[in-house]
Amino acid sequence: MGWVHASHMLELEREGVCRLVAVVDADPARLQNFVAEQRYTGRTFGSIEEYLAADVCRNTMVVTPTVHHRLHAMALVRAGHRVLLEKPLTGTLEGDLACCEELDSQYPNALMLAFQRRYDAALAYGRDLMQQGAIGRVFKIYSALEDSGPPPDEYQSDGILPDMSVHNVDEILWLAGAFPDRTMVVGSVLYNKHVAKCQEDFDDAMLYMWFGSKLLGQVQVTRNHVSGYRIETVIYGEQGQIQIGHFVQNPDEILVEAFGKRGKHEPIARRVFPGGKGGPGAPEFVDRYGPAYKTELVAFIECCRSGSPFPTSHADGLRAQRVIAAGMRAVHTRDGAADIP
Repeated sequence: MGWVHASHMLELEREGVCRLVAVVDADPARLQNFVAEQRYTGRTFGSIEEYLAADVCRNTMVVTPTVHHRLHAMALVRAGHRVLLEKPLTGTLEGDLACCEELDSQYPNALMLAFQRRYDAALAYGRDLMQQGAIGRVFKIYSALEDSGPPPDEYQSDGILPDMSVHNVDEILWLAGAFPDRTMVVGSVLYNKHVAKCQEDFDDAMLYMWFGSKLLGQVQVTRNHVSGYRIETVIYGEQGQIQIGHFVQNPDEILVEAFGKRGKHEPIARRVFPGGKGGPGAPEFVDRYGPAYKTELVAFIECCRSGSPFPTSHADGLRAQRVIAAGMRAVHTRDGAADIP
C-alpha cells in the first residue's frame, strides 16, 4: 500500500497538485528499490523519529502494519501533523476507543482515515441513483470483497473481518446513511488457511447487519477467489436493483447498471468507469481502486491546504469497528451449526 500511495503522490506531483518531499521506510532495500523504480529525488528516512526530527513537512500519510498504526499516527499528530492513515484505525475495538478518545479531546481534525471507496466514481454513481429513487425503497445492500489468495507471509492480521471487511462495513454505513442495531458473523475455514503462512481466524466470512426490520446489510469476504480479485456491490430496492462492479479476470472497466422490475430487460441506467490499470506486479486491487486512491489523496491535500475538517475521520473507523466487534461476539461456525436429521 505504501508503494501504491507514494506512486499516486508522484503522479500528483507531476500534475502540479502537490510535492512528495519525504519517504520513510524501516527497510533500506525496499526504500532503495522505490527510489530506483520511481526515480524519486526527495528525502528518505529510516524511521518516524528521524522524519519528525527533520521537520520537513506537516502533512503525512501513514501506511504501516496495522499493529503500528496508533503509535505512528499519534506520534505525528502530537507533533502537529495532519495525517492520512491507511485503514483500519488500530485493528481492535479497544485500540480504536482509546485512540479516538485522545483525538476527540485534543486533536479532533488531525486524522483522515483512508476509506477509498467513498471516492470511487462507480460507487458514487450507484449511490446517486439510489438516493434519486431509481429503484424505490432500498431493503438490502450486499457488498463482496474476494481476494485471489492470502496476504503476504509476513502480513499481520487481526482477523479476516477487522482486516478486510472494514471497507465493506463503512461502504454500507455510507450508502445506508444509518447505523445498524443488530449484527452477526458466520466464519469458515475452507482453503487458504490450510496453505497460507499468514495467520488469520477464518479465510471466508459473512457479516450481517440489520437496520431495524426494513434494511439488511450483507458483507462477504474471502481469501479464496482463486480466479482473481472480485469486488461487487448490489443494492436491492422495491422497484429494481443497482449492480456496481462485476468479476472479470483482467478488469479494465467498472460497470454500473440499474435494472427495473422483471420483464424490463434493458437497464434503466448504465455507465462504465475506468479501472486503475495497475500493470504487471501491482497489487490486484489497484486495477479496481487506482482512481479512487488518487482522488482520496487529492481530498486530503485540499483539506490540508484549507485547514478544513476531513471528509472521513477516526470516528468513521470506530463506527465500522463497532459493527465488526459486535458481529464477532455473535460469531457462528460449522461446529455450532445445526445437524440435519
